[in-house]
Amino acid sequence: MSLTLEQINTASLPEAAALLDGLYEHSPWIAEAALAQRPFRSLAHLKQVMAQIVRDAGREPQLALIRAHPELAGKAMVSNTLTAESTHEQSKAGLTNCTPEEFARIQTLNADYNAKFGFPFILAVRGPRGTGLSKRDIIDTFARRLDNHPDFEVAECLRNIHRIVEIRLNDKFGVEPVLGNLVWDWQEALAQHSDPGYAEKGQLTVTYLTDAHRACAQRISRNMRDAGFDEVHVDAVGNVVARYRADRPNARTLLTGSHYDTVRNGGKYDGRLGIFTPMACVRELARQGLRLPFDIEVIGFAEEEGQRYKATFLGSGALVGQFNPAWLDQKDADGVTMRAAMQHAGLCVDDIASLRRNPADYLGFVEVHIEQGPVLNEIDLPLGIVTSINGSVRYLCEVIGMASHAGTTPMDRRRDAAVAVAELALYVEHRAMKDADSVGTIGILQVPNGSTNVVPGRCQFTLDLRAPTDAQRDAMVGDVLAELAAICKRRQLHHTLEETMRAAAAPSAPAWQQRWERAVSALGVPLHRMPSGAGHDAMKLHEIMPQAMLFVRGQNAGISHNPLESTTSDDMQLAVDAFSKLLDQLATEF
Repeated sequence: MSLTLEQINTASLPEAAALLDGLYEHSPWIAEAALAQRPFRSLAHLKQVMAQIVRDAGREPQLALIRAHPELAGKAMVSNTLTAESTHEQSKAGLTNCTPEEFARIQTLNADYNAKFGFPFILAVRGPRGTGLSKRDIIDTFARRLDNHPDFEVAECLRNIHRIVEIRLNDKFGVEPVLGNLVWDWQEALAQHSDPGYAEKGQLTVTYLTDAHRACAQRISRNMRDAGFDEVHVDAVGNVVARYRADRPNARTLLTGSHYDTVRNGGKYDGRLGIFTPMACVRELARQGLRLPFDIEVIGFAEEEGQRYKATFLGSGALVGQFNPAWLDQKDADGVTMRAAMQHAGLCVDDIASLRRNPADYLGFVEVHIEQGPVLNEIDLPLGIVTSINGSVRYLCEVIGMASHAGTTPMDRRRDAAVAVAELALYVEHRAMKDADSVGTIGILQVPNGSTNVVPGRCQFTLDLRAPTDAQRDAMVGDVLAELAAICKRRQLHHTLEETMRAAAAPSAPAWQQRWERAVSALGVPLHRMPSGAGHDAMKLHEIMPQAMLFVRGQNAGISHNPLESTTSDDMQLAVDAFSKLLDQLATEF
């Protein structure tokens, strides 16, 4: 018989502690302390309370908890002294059936890890979907984490312990994140498509209107039809547009979605999570034969990242009437114009203007997105409420000096373009840190035709400057550009600037933010409000309709724009549940 929350909430303390035995390895004190905070409103609430207790316990109890865990494929496994839970988990990952070479490699890693950190390596080997990591993934993760700082690795071990406990709790309660698993599977299938040059390396890259991009659009379209949407089509800029009709004619529409293109060698969840989460909700509505008093329009935006052409938000920008026809003549690195790429994809550029939406037809725009940062991970919360999206400006820049012989040009005679940009990079770091939540990045820095023995005469670089308000951003931009001019004047250099993107800050609409807050609260999850430092399609829709966003916790310290970007099917299940709660709220308001 599976446990129920009612049993945990009503049992005596000793009985309830016995029911929760075996969650934290040889550490019953955590569940016992959590029980003092009964009643639990949900299983997610119980998980969060226990994680909070560990976080508040201090360093020594945390280290003791880590050390209570066995090594992977270690002595306890060989001697058959693992707990039943650990035996099940290591068996599911295949660690009880290692080849001699795999076993030897893991033993070496165990020894090196313990020598460096003084505690065993902890990994939730059943993985983010609960079905088990491969031995290759386990060994690769083990080797990668050996390079971490000790403080970071303590936190990473604790995060993995909480994930282990989450899966053990699911087993005890007979809970399976069915829709979270579905969203996971959709994203894994979509990640099979990648651009040439990256696909061969097992890397994910999907840029605007490549063959992989078009294959993604076809797969998303098929998933949407299978989910029960009434209408699905690809529009004139490559957006995949699906509509689930209301229970009445001429109803207004809730707009949602995110982008399906990626950065180069990126992750599987950036953008795509915001397409598949509402899809799962519509699938459940269709399965139950339910209609709401409003249409639901889910859009997989074709482009947001600006990777192939010097234009961003092509997909969502077209919906607000901001597609610039001049972009059609831009060329990619291979000399292919955007116009030619669109024609090759079978898109009609003459129809782009007709994509503009009438705000009067819409209730608003909501977007679900992986956090792309460490905050939720660090505070052990699965969901976050976005208060605003930072305003941003991007520039493509070049500093021009004089190339000269590295051996014969005295240091005080040089006109070194690269050193000037290096000086600017340090200033950007210093200037951004003066403001709360401002960030500045020089993400690309290159010396064209550079040589080891030549003083750089040219240096090309990018600037990305962001802040929570437009005024704060513009003040930083003014200071950075003034410093660039001053550096170039002092070093007798010239510079050029091309603004490639400007996006206004987008504060969440209060009423819509509150709807997300009520939805998350209904799941028993504590509320955490936070700004978004990343740009999103919601920034564009913000210009014509109210918008608000929900963040989902990322794994691996929340890293994004990286192959290590990840989240769990349990957290995705909570995102689907929160979206469903938001739909329920809207339905009752009509």
